[in-house]
Amino acid sequence: MASRFLLPLILLSLFPLSSPLPSRTLLDAAEILSDSGFLSMALTLDLLTNTLLFQSPSLTIFSPTDSAFLKHGQPPLSLLQFHLSPLSLSLHSLETLAPASTIPTLLPNHSLILTSSPSDDYVSLNGVRIDGSPIFDDGSLIIFGIQEFFDPSFRISSSNCSCAPFVNVDDHLFGEASLVLRSRGYSVMASFLDLQLLGFKARTVALTIFAPLDDALKMKGCIGNFSEYPSIFFRHVLPCKFSWADLVSFNDGAVLWTYLEGFKINVNKAGNNMMINEVAITSPDMYYGESIVVHGIQEVLVVPERLQRMAESPPDIGLDHGEF
Repeated sequence: MASRFLLPLILLSLFPLSSPLPSRTLLDAAEILSDSGFLSMALTLDLLTNTLLFQSPSLTIFSPTDSAFLKHGQPPLSLLQFHLSPLSLSLHSLETLAPASTIPTLLPNHSLILTSSPSDDYVSLNGVRIDGSPIFDDGSLIIFGIQEFFDPSFRISSSNCSCAPFVNVDDHLFGEASLVLRSRGYSVMASFLDLQLLGFKARTVALTIFAPLDDALKMKGCIGNFSEYPSIFFRHVLPCKFSWADLVSFNDGAVLWTYLEGFKINVNKAGNNMMINEVAITSPDMYYGESIVVHGIQEVLVVPERLQRMAESPPDIGLDHGEF
C-alpha cells in the first residue's frame, strides 16, 4: 500500500512547475479516477493540480489499476514516463490506426506499439488491452484504464510474416487440393478454390487455406449468400504457405494477414490445441503441396462488426503509421 502514495512524489520530478492544463480539469479527472477504482493515479493528479506542468498542451495517460501497482510494486520513473503520451489520443483515433503504428511517450526514444487492428473489437498497445472508452476525456487530457503495465522492451515478433509468398504454381496441385477438400466434407471451400484458380495462378502465389467444414458454413448461414462469398473465402486464405510445423513454431499471439483487407488471424496455443482467432485447427496439413497447404478448422472465422463499418482514417496526428 505504501508504494501507492509514493507515486505522486515520483511524478513530481517528471515536469517543471506551473501547468498549462486547467486546474479544474485535473481536479475533475482525479475525482473520476478515484470513483472508477484508479486511486493511485487519482492521488497523483489531486496532489499535483496546482504544481504540475505538462510541456505539451495535451496529454494521454494510460493508467494501470491499483491491483497492478500492488502486484508489481513501486514502478521506476522510466516506466511511469512510458505510460504518458504528449498527444491527445481519442479512442476513435486509436481504433483506426494501422497495425504497428507507434505512439510517442515521455520516455525518451521509446514509443508504444499498436498491437490491434481496425478489424478488432478492442484496442491494445504493447499487447495490453485498453479498457474500452476513456475514464476521462475533455479533449486535451484523456485517461484510459489498463489492467497491466506496458513493457518498454516489447517488440513485434519478426516471425509473424516470414514466408516465401511467390512460387511456381502447378495447376494439378489446386485440383488435388480441391479433391481432398471435397472428400473430407469441405466441398464449399473446394468450390471457392476452383473459382479462384485463375486469379491465384496469374499471381503465382503460395497459399495457406484454413477450411471450415460445410456444416459449419451452413450453421452460420453462409450457404447461398452469394454476396458474402468473396469475404468468406478471402478471410480464410493467407498469401503465404504455412505448414503445421510452421504454425506450431510461431510465438503465442503471432499475427498473420489474410487476403481480406484489414482482417488478421491470431495464432495461439490452448493446451494441446492450435487456435486461430479462437477457432481450433482440427485437421492440420490436410493437404500439403508445393504451392498450397490446407488446414481444416472447426468453425467459420468471423469478421468483427468494426471491419464492416470502418470509417475513413483520421487526419495525421503525428503518429508513425508502421506496417508488419
